[in-house]
Amino acid sequence: MFLYFSAAVDPDDPTGHPQCEPHALAFSAAENAYAEPMAPSETEQTYSTKGAYVSGEEFTRDTNYIEDRVVADVEAVRAAPVEPSSTIGDPRMAGLTEGAEAWPVEAGRYRLVAARACPWAHRSIIIRRLLGLEPVLSLATPGPVHDVRSWTFDLGPGGRDPVLGTERLQEHYFKRFPDYPRGITVPALVDVPSGRLVTNNYPQLSLDLSTQWAAFHREGAPDLLPEDSIDDMMPVVKRIFTEVNNGVYRAGFAGSQRAYEEAYERLFTALDWLEERLSGQRYLMGDHLTEADVRLFTTLVRFDPVYHGHFKCNRNKLTEMPALWAYARDLFQTPGFGDTVDFDQIKRHYYVVHEDLNPTRIVPSGPALENWLSDHGRERLGGSPFGAGTAPGPVAAEERPPGANPLYAR
Repeated sequence: MFLYFSAAVDPDDPTGHPQCEPHALAFSAAENAYAEPMAPSETEQTYSTKGAYVSGEEFTRDTNYIEDRVVADVEAVRAAPVEPSSTIGDPRMAGLTEGAEAWPVEAGRYRLVAARACPWAHRSIIIRRLLGLEPVLSLATPGPVHDVRSWTFDLGPGGRDPVLGTERLQEHYFKRFPDYPRGITVPALVDVPSGRLVTNNYPQLSLDLSTQWAAFHREGAPDLLPEDSIDDMMPVVKRIFTEVNNGVYRAGFAGSQRAYEEAYERLFTALDWLEERLSGQRYLMGDHLTEADVRLFTTLVRFDPVYHGHFKCNRNKLTEMPALWAYARDLFQTPGFGDTVDFDQIKRHYYVVHEDLNPTRIVPSGPALENWLSDHGRERLGGSPFGAGTAPGPVAAEERPPGANPLYAR
């Protein structure tokens, strides 16, 4: 079985939106060979990502994830009515989707596999840190550059994850599903005792960290899902997901001028909406941080280093949108956000892995990062990031991002 990277189809967004994730498709080595003067090696032919991202006019992706959940009350969740699948998750979800299973919340049992390069995985790293789940939910961080087979634990000693003992995340998918036909995606939860994958359903995973893992939250953990804001927040989260989080991919992986221009217009329409919204309030839902801010931040922090040039999202830079740029700096300077960012890994992932867009695999040196620490002035809008809660403590030495980050250069 060979894996390639494609996009996923959101039933509410039929134009599709690619992710940084591999999906399964059989193809011949000849179809995947480089067009270079010297013949590539067999390994390069078999595992190259060339032809995997831009293969048609518009991209669609498979949104069929492993929708198991790790929950506080297994029996109650199993007994609840069957829930519909959701491309953004739902914090009000009481039960399981069709065919899914419930696993018990247990301290130390699971390992969160989340690549720092990937925006979808990055959100789970931020939420884990904001809620103080580090002592009970360990973190594995694959390297930023992978082939079509799988994310790899190449940053670990001997190229293996020190807890799981494996070289590839793929091994844990196959341990549970030997013939797993879909993408080896991050973030993913792995059951450490058995080595089996539990879930890769990233939209629900981050919500469940807030709701199902509450018994293990640190003292002073913020309420990222305030009950009185949920009904208003979910449409905002939906629009951010379809138009911004996935909007940059829709533009970047477009296979025709028409598809690109339509994606470009949709993206900047949404960014203009956010610029206006954030001109009068400090955070997306008002005076305090919520999950919605986490989901937007992971796209904004990648915008100028990657999406503006690599994905041709170049009407303007983030630094040229006053409210969004100030908002992004406000979040970056808030404990739990910027201190989880690795700009080197972000750039290496996009510029090296996406051979269709960057066949030379040259990684740009810029942009400069010092301006992330400049004064943002958002305090004038009132509010406070954590509401009645408190900021998380410093990042543990073993979890500090190893690459470029101006917070660690001071």
